[in-house]
Amino acid sequence: MFNGLIRELAKVKNFSNNTLTLKSNYIPNIGDSIAVNGVCLTATNIYNDGFSVELSPETQSKVAIENYKNLVHIEPAMRLSDRIDGHLLQGHVDCIGEILEIKNNQNSYDVIIKIPTEYMKFVIDKGSIAVDGVSLTVNDTWQDRFRLTIIPHTFENTLFKYYKIHQRVNIETDMFARYVYNMFKHKSSTLNDEIGAWW
Repeated sequence: MFNGLIRELAKVKNFSNNTLTLKSNYIPNIGDSIAVNGVCLTATNIYNDGFSVELSPETQSKVAIENYKNLVHIEPAMRLSDRIDGHLLQGHVDCIGEILEIKNNQNSYDVIIKIPTEYMKFVIDKGSIAVDGVSLTVNDTWQDRFRLTIIPHTFENTLFKYYKIHQRVNIETDMFARYVYNMFKHKSSTLNDEIGAWW
């Protein structure tokens, strides 16, 4: 589990044969879970100046793999004693979003991101969402997109300052929204089956 607070921007040294090697100040232990651009991965090799993780073909097919170059967000897994300053994340990417707009509003930045419509049911006004592993609050929603307001500290200390229009990003919707939706979906389906059997 993670809380969407980025530990640092790590430098990609190499990405080949499914192995991503990063240069970072943070040094995990072998087997530790670490989120890289919001994706939960396992440290497989440790070096004096960083570490390596392995991305399976399945993972690579589900994420914005083109962003695993230059700089990436990293966040170690939470400890049970840690404060949750962001929101709970699993490090499982639900879908890929597309940045449509980045607007400077003097003391903040408005960012509009488009995602597949089937995932919008998990995105609610003032709810939580993760973009490349960054915990953020949704300010507005539409049929296939949502608006975020990014404060200057977050903008300057994450990859948001490098994002471009039409860039793809990893999206993890709110875990609790997914669970609640599926709980009521299954409950409704069971109720319909019972009514159908009774009639």
